[in-house]
Amino acid sequence: MNTAFTISTQTIAFAVTFLLTLIAGPVFIPILTRLKVGQTVRDDGPATHLKKTGTPTMGGIIFLLPVLLVSLYYAVEYPGILVLTFTTLGFGLIGFIDDFIKVVKRRKDGLYWNQKMLGLLIVSAISTFYIVYVMDLGTDIIIPFLGFDYTFSLPVWIFIPLCMLVLVASTNAVNMTDGLDGLAAGVTLIVMVFFAIVAMTRSEWDYVKMFCSTVAGGCLGFLAFNMHPARVFMGDNGSLALGGAVGVISIVMKMPWILLVAGFIYVIETLSVMIQVASFKIRGKRVFKMAPLHHHFELSGWKETKVVAVFWIVTVVACFIGFITLRFRIF
Repeated sequence: MNTAFTISTQTIAFAVTFLLTLIAGPVFIPILTRLKVGQTVRDDGPATHLKKTGTPTMGGIIFLLPVLLVSLYYAVEYPGILVLTFTTLGFGLIGFIDDFIKVVKRRKDGLYWNQKMLGLLIVSAISTFYIVYVMDLGTDIIIPFLGFDYTFSLPVWIFIPLCMLVLVASTNAVNMTDGLDGLAAGVTLIVMVFFAIVAMTRSEWDYVKMFCSTVAGGCLGFLAFNMHPARVFMGDNGSLALGGAVGVISIVMKMPWILLVAGFIYVIETLSVMIQVASFKIRGKRVFKMAPLHHHFELSGWKETKVVAVFWIVTVVACFIGFITLRFRIF
């Protein structure tokens, strides 16, 4: 009996982006090295990080360019992928400017806080208004634990600020998570696979499924160069872009709250910084040895590779819990 063997379109998108990222790495890493866009390591951090000083940064372009090319190719068949792509790249552009100021202009903090926040808000506003008024996806949100068919409609004047908050928060959260070799890329890879599986349940989410597969392929390819010891760091252009990607995907799928579950690592990394700052300002004492949280574990004696592995495992578990909150049946 002859059985036809077919490969799904999203699998092809994943594989092509993965291969293009593997090709882009050896092209861009020497260029970044020659341009001397090296990472500056905090002198108050783990001593083991000092040897990372000078490692090329701004490496987000290694996977963002393949993601752009593959997404544009599939945009003809899945036009909805455009808003996801350009939201991601919009945040990536802000990160690029921030990186450029840090490593080229030699201004330690890059963009000033108000400049960076203004940029994030502008991209968030454009993306949200496009989703609401051009794509006309509505303002309803899926209610957790009740299933996809149970939604709650929000007034537009609440929905738009909420979506903007989700986008700004997610970009900053992934940015804070990006502090160890392979951490942000690995966690985001797992979250993207989670979103892709969920998107397979509805035909109207086909464009989401394709984009998630594309970003996941880029993250996996980037890990070939970013795993310990990293040959390149993604920089803010990569981390802000990935944060924008997970944020906008959660919005178009009408489940922004899912980032609190599947994106649990992003959440605890952000909370650790907020708690640390608040505690020091109020009590003059620190709760953690260092924030974000991954540095606390390093200073507690954990090896960098162990922290990354544990955070990956926690993300896998968090995604399974995410399936439960959606009453998702895998089998």
